[in-house]
Amino acid sequence: MNIKGLDYNTQRDKLLLSEYGREVQEMIAYAITLPTKAERQHCAETIIGIMRRMTPHDQGSADYEQKLWDHLALMSQFQLDIDYPYDVNHALDIARKPEPLSYPMKKIPVRHYGYMMFEVFEQLKTMPAGAERDALVRMTANQMKRDLYQWGHGSVTDEKVADDLARYTDGAIQLDLKTFRFEKINEKDFVEKRPRGKKKK
Repeated sequence: MNIKGLDYNTQRDKLLLSEYGREVQEMIAYAITLPTKAERQHCAETIIGIMRRMTPHDQGSADYEQKLWDHLALMSQFQLDIDYPYDVNHALDIARKPEPLSYPMKKIPVRHYGYMMFEVFEQLKTMPAGAERDALVRMTANQMKRDLYQWGHGSVTDEKVADDLARYTDGAIQLDLKTFRFEKINEKDFVEKRPRGKKKK
């Protein structure tokens, strides 16, 4: 919507580097229109001085001055004909967005235990009996119980953990619930942290 006499940001050109504000971008646009190279050079150096005062927190970096001139070139869209004190040809690398990282989607039987826990199950399948395996079984069983509390998957019982541990290790690990002792869990802490769905109307 255009209303005569009113100037909205939505009606203006998009800011190329928003951290410097619209005033600096307009100064650069003005510098481009100056008729002589000497005038453009003087104007550009004045603008760099302003940009320097706007970013005092970055002045300790080694490539600080290079960065300012790169930004000037970017905001002018490389149309400002001056003698740059630095090579600004690589300035486009600053504006180029990195390629999105692929997110690993790995299938697991149940999501509430998480992929890392299934890696532990695989390790337990072939791990020789002994103190090291006993310690890992103890940590795994306790973490499984915390996961069940965290995600609120039905009743959280010692039998449920023992059954799941046996199932996902292909029977290699059999908890003896007569002797195995789980760590004490405060259920209230987990109830408060559980993700809540939208309330039904």
